[in-house]
Amino acid sequence: MRTTRLIPAIALAAGCTFASQAALAYGAGDIFVRGGIAKTEPEGSDNGNLGGSELTIESERGFTYGFGYLFTDRLGVELNGSEKFEHGLTQGGASVGSVDRMPVNLMANYYPLGGLDSPVQPYAGVGVNYTRFSGEPSGVDVESTYGAVGQLGVDLAVTRNLMLNGFANYADVSADIESGGTQIGEAEVDPVTVGGGVTYRF
Repeated sequence: MRTTRLIPAIALAAGCTFASQAALAYGAGDIFVRGGIAKTEPEGSDNGNLGGSELTIESERGFTYGFGYLFTDRLGVELNGSEKFEHGLTQGGASVGSVDRMPVNLMANYYPLGGLDSPVQPYAGVGVNYTRFSGEPSGVDVESTYGAVGQLGVDLAVTRNLMLNGFANYADVSADIESGGTQIGEAEVDPVTVGGGVTYRF
């Protein structure tokens, strides 16, 4: 009697375990939001020129966000960005002020384990970056710019809906620096941004 009762109990537990794992699989129609914090670091130590001399753009930290949708189990789209990063500017070792940089990325993402019962869901994406600059030093205007962007990331499931997220991206950001409508330099930012936070899936 005990054996006949034990077998259905084992089968039920196994079924619940499988259902729980299946619920972790990414699938077509999934919608998610992300939030976290990241450090963004311009490539190299000399990130451009201003008035003929080298310009350095300092690293900065800030909050990031993202919204996404999966068209299939493995292909999706994501709009992500951050609050304004306030980068310090130095020229010849002396501070010359700061500039605010606000990036927005539109990405096409590929999830190699999408549709599979895995709590770990890596992804890779490519897309277009738009960067708007503001808060420049008096008399200086840094032009907004478009460029390519790529990212790598991973979601680690805590529950069916809540995941821990980590990512890194690289954007091609090169902007003209103008004064009085005349170009006086160029900012080669090309930032590498690394961050982490949470993903919530609906």
